Amino acid sequence: MPVADLRVGAFYAVGMMFAALRTSRTPRRQDRAVYVEILIDAPIETIWDLTQTPEQHARWDGRFSAIIPTRERANGAQEFRYELDLGIHTIRGTGVSLGDRRGKAGERTSALAFDTSDRLSPLGAGRGYWRYVPTPEGVRFLTGYDYAPGWGLIGRVLDPLVTRRFVWWLTAWSFDRLRLWAEDGVPPEETGWWRSLRPGRRPRARARRCRKRPARTGGRTIMQNAPATLTEIAA
Repeated sequence: MPVADLRVGAFYAVGMMFAALRTSRTPRRQDRAVYVEILIDAPIETIWDLTQTPEQHARWDGRFSAIIPTRERANGAQEFRYELDLGIHTIRGTGVSLGDRRGKAGERTSALAFDTSDRLSPLGAGRGYWRYVPTPEGVRFLTGYDYAPGWGLIGRVLDPLVTRRFVWWLTAWSFDRLRLWAEDGVPPEETGWWRSLRPGRRPRARARRCRKRPARTGGRTIMQNAPATLTEIAA
């Protein structure tokens, strides 16, 4: 994912300022885990390939500029290194993920745990999951994840006001890039940040196409709805 295309560092600052302006209008929620859901009208195998292949994943997901597999565990979990190139600094960290195709009614899941020692990263250690839920209209592709804020005390203050809001936006924007790729064959490089600002009719990824909260929770939190595989890799 070319730096010149996404310019993550530039729009990170813009996004944080935009989120801060919205703070007073957004109610506080007890469940602070990030939740993003989008409906993708494409075969589940296509979506699985674009999300589970590290090289493909890094192309559409604005949270990463590179994902490098390092070791496979005995249970099939994949350890990896990740990078996010901000132009003036590259955030680096490590993670492990485990995919599972054995869900009921064709549902699939993927669990993730990640961490970084980079003091400039706004996100510290975290864990989360993806769900792929087949429906007659398409595949409900959703994520739930939570993390410890970086940046020490300043990060803990900024996280609910600014950082977490921007993290949601960046995830949702990335999910819509994935949708455009899976549904219409539009490469993520064609829906990058700067290209979307240029005038003219062209496909544009929009975070607002995503759901912010689950339709039904059954009294459970976002992270309580994580697949059992998350416990396996986070232990």
